[in-house]
Amino acid sequence: MSALQPVRGTRDLIGEEQRRHLHVIDTARRIAATYGYDEWTTPVFEDTRVFSRSLGDTSDVVMKEMYTFTDRSGDSLTLRPEATAAICRALVSNGLTQSLPQKVFYAGPMFRHERPQKGRYRQFHQIDLELIGSSEPLADAEVIACGWDILQALGVAGATVLEVNTLGDRPSRDAYRAALVDYFTAHRARLSADSLERLERNPMRILDSKEEQDRRVVADAPTIGAFLTPDAAAFYAALKTQLGRFGVPFRENPRIVRGLDYYGHTAFEFVTEALGAQGTVMGGGRYDGLVEEMGGPPTPAVGWAAGVERLAMLLAETPSLPAPVAVVPVGEAAEARAVEILQALRHAGIRAEMAFRGTLKRRLERANRLGARAAIILGEAEAASGVAQLKDLATGNQVEVAVAELPARLA
Repeated sequence: MSALQPVRGTRDLIGEEQRRHLHVIDTARRIAATYGYDEWTTPVFEDTRVFSRSLGDTSDVVMKEMYTFTDRSGDSLTLRPEATAAICRALVSNGLTQSLPQKVFYAGPMFRHERPQKGRYRQFHQIDLELIGSSEPLADAEVIACGWDILQALGVAGATVLEVNTLGDRPSRDAYRAALVDYFTAHRARLSADSLERLERNPMRILDSKEEQDRRVVADAPTIGAFLTPDAAAFYAALKTQLGRFGVPFRENPRIVRGLDYYGHTAFEFVTEALGAQGTVMGGGRYDGLVEEMGGPPTPAVGWAAGVERLAMLLAETPSLPAPVAVVPVGEAAEARAVEILQALRHAGIRAEMAFRGTLKRRLERANRLGARAAIILGEAEAASGVAQLKDLATGNQVEVAVAELPARLA
């Protein structure tokens, strides 16, 4: 019988890959906390309507990529393809719309049935930052600044570029959408089949097409700047001013879009070419209508999501584990005292390990394989007198130390 393998599009995180993965999440969690964000956790699966409402019944994710199933009670459930909708649902169902603003950090696995490729899996992981309840451009800038600080803390900011755009307010988008319909209708013969479908239901999505034939058409399409109302133009100008105050470098990209009506004003992406073709490692924007879609009151909100896998691939080095201390007992009488030493070190926050069997030579060989920085050698005579031999495995120097002093000596 052949050995069972992970399901296509999934993978095990072990060793260096797991350390990279956790380093991204732990770093993001630490930086987000300095900005005042609390961490939330929501269920891995939700009522399907949470995502069909938020992503749009005609979106590619809802139509082609969601893992949706009917449970034994006949309810339609979906493994979450993204976190923002679940956070907005949690805000409403936990009665938090009267306690705004809410600043939320989130980390966890997401699920989409798409073609696996470099840095993209069917079970993938994201970190999310959501600021719910603030309508000012300053809020948008702070959310972006927190993302920038996370990228800097990870040492990957230099490999990314922040691109920003505005989606304007509702009147701006309505006028722009009409102009896009006119333009793309005049070039129907040059569009891909997918873009012809989008022309009927969501023409702004054509701007985001990756098909080369579509990109040639999009190159000459109108941009939203000419259709902004005075209020929308002022919001965008204020955002760019605030980004300057936060010290976040950016460039404008009028092709960044979000297709659904509850998205407006700010849209942004941190992009990189360090993983091959240009890809997004962090992206988001303002979504003032999503909480209302979840059954809550009209509530402004802005946030972003970032792919943990892609950020982990950008790390220059794999975070290392602290070198352990090896406890090496010699003889049965010494073993009982060795366990006490082992636990005393661990309780002092020192990584410590002990081979369960073997001669002194074999146990020291194992300590070297573990990359131990020191070995505590404890014979029967030392155990009886309350001392141990502390050996520096890098230099070979060995000194006698009182057992009670070992944690302080090794800290």
